[in-house]
Amino acid sequence: MTGIGGGEVGARTARSRALAVLRVRSRALAVALLPAALAVILFVGGSTGHLPGRGWDLARWAVAAVAVVVLLLAVGVGLVVARARPAVSPTVPIPEESAPDLYRLVRDLAARLEVPAPSAIALTPDCDSWLEDRTHPSHGPVPGKDRSGEPKAPRRAVSLRARRTVQAPVLVIGSPFLWWMRVGELRAVLAPVVAGTGPSVQPDIAAARRFVRGLDAAVAVASAPGRRLPLRAVYAGLGWVVRLLLRGCREHAAGMERAVAAAAAERAQVVDYGLRIVAQEQVGLAYAGWDRLLTRVALPAWRMGRWPSRLDAGVVAALTELSRRDRLAEGFTSRLGERPACDLLEEPGSVDEAASLLAARLFHGGPAERGPDWSPVDWREYPDEVVDRKWRTDAARLQRVLDALGIRRASGSAAEAHGPTLARILEHLSAPSSGASGPGGSPAGTPGSAPSDPSRAKTPGAETSGAETSGAEDGLVAPVAPDEDTGPCTERGAALVAGLSAELAREERAAPATRTGPLSAAPAWDEGALPLFPLEPPRTGRELLVDHVTAMVCCAAMDTAGATPGLDWLDGPALLINGEKAADLAPRVLALVENGDPGPLRTWLIDSGIRLEKPIRLA
Repeated sequence: MTGIGGGEVGARTARSRALAVLRVRSRALAVALLPAALAVILFVGGSTGHLPGRGWDLARWAVAAVAVVVLLLAVGVGLVVARARPAVSPTVPIPEESAPDLYRLVRDLAARLEVPAPSAIALTPDCDSWLEDRTHPSHGPVPGKDRSGEPKAPRRAVSLRARRTVQAPVLVIGSPFLWWMRVGELRAVLAPVVAGTGPSVQPDIAAARRFVRGLDAAVAVASAPGRRLPLRAVYAGLGWVVRLLLRGCREHAAGMERAVAAAAAERAQVVDYGLRIVAQEQVGLAYAGWDRLLTRVALPAWRMGRWPSRLDAGVVAALTELSRRDRLAEGFTSRLGERPACDLLEEPGSVDEAASLLAARLFHGGPAERGPDWSPVDWREYPDEVVDRKWRTDAARLQRVLDALGIRRASGSAAEAHGPTLARILEHLSAPSSGASGPGGSPAGTPGSAPSDPSRAKTPGAETSGAETSGAEDGLVAPVAPDEDTGPCTERGAALVAGLSAELAREERAAPATRTGPLSAAPAWDEGALPLFPLEPPRTGRELLVDHVTAMVCCAAMDTAGATPGLDWLDGPALLINGEKAADLAPRVLALVENGDPGPLRTWLIDSGIRLEKPIRLA
């Protein structure tokens, strides 16, 4: 077995499972050829005089007709399976000239493991690493190499060599690993992955994998919507045959992959086994920091058409902060003194930017290239370009909803003539005493009061319930999830939630279509399924209102108390008062939204020197 010295038991098991998968293919071919073989027997019997008579003549032509139909169907299924394009993970390719040290590390690692080196290296914006076969004709050759992994040669020589060899798979590395891990840790993490190239180039295992991937791709072809009725019936039959073959080899294919993984893990034990234990701890830490960075920091920027261009550098800052807070990394200072794995790249900044753009593409569905509505943002510009803009945009939206609901202050309206104030929303959300007038100083039910039924709330150009539903169904706006408890906020807050939901849906429908445009000339995944890994969970009505009220408070703090927008690497946008993060604001806003109690928030505002009556600047 090529490249396999250790882990013989697992390697033999993997090969036996691969042969079982190939036997399924052979049985399917035998079934397809059976009517043709029977027809040949009948015609030979007739020509030799052993099967005379009109009955045998009818049988011969009937079986021949069935054989022709079966053969045509088998050829059609075979062509679809052979030509169907297997899914390829979206990655950032790393040519050897842009990372010679990284290629040298991987090749040295492969030499120590006595396995073939990967044919190429690519990065994925995720915390994972794997081997990926890209030898399908529709994927094209590895850049700078032919399909055997050798330097480019004349077309005829390439095709002859490709018949004798199996190209090693591409090594896909999680980009956060390169920036967070040290060189030794990265080598230890990649050892069991690179060890898998041995089984990958074994002919039987490679053929079995190609067959299974072809069947999986054929299922996707057969299930594609939008076909006319006659073709729909043909593809339905194709899907039935392919799924039958998949069910026949599913158990063997799963056993083959388990055996391959076991053989690779056993072989990798000879390389940096002690360091691998430490490196696995860093894998978990990297995953935690990466998830927080995407959901708390990157997502607010993506929502407004900006994408952080140094996500991988940001994960280092996030994990450094996480380690400092929770003391997760023992000997943290000495570890940072070692060489980071990103030093193996010639231009880590440009690679980080490409991976950051791909992350926005996969997790949010943004365009493949920068533009006027989709521009990069540096971390130094993030507080002013994203945080400040986000708060003022949310505050402006809240003010529009208040205006649409006809909400006015009960007193002190002179200040509002010069601009919106924080006192307006604070007074509206405060729970009224029994018999008190409605919001705006008029009795409940008058035109100045908020409607008691949230579904009646309207914003300019949008019907509340219809707009909210349409926006959620189109996948354009994060849907507002129904609260499990029936009292997410006060009655007045519920009216605001309905208005904010409708306003968000209207804005999304009016926004330019930014989720279009392929990542490359021939995208390797379904463009209609973007984002592939959405990070935006449904927001409850309480969360939606809390976000907007908090934005209003932050705008007032910046305009009246000299506060500044900031960035917390783990929690996202942060308000800085006198250079320190205002960490005690959230529970006070929640008390106002949930219970209509303005006391804690009002006290906090006074202690922080924030003036409620002074107009604030909106987006």
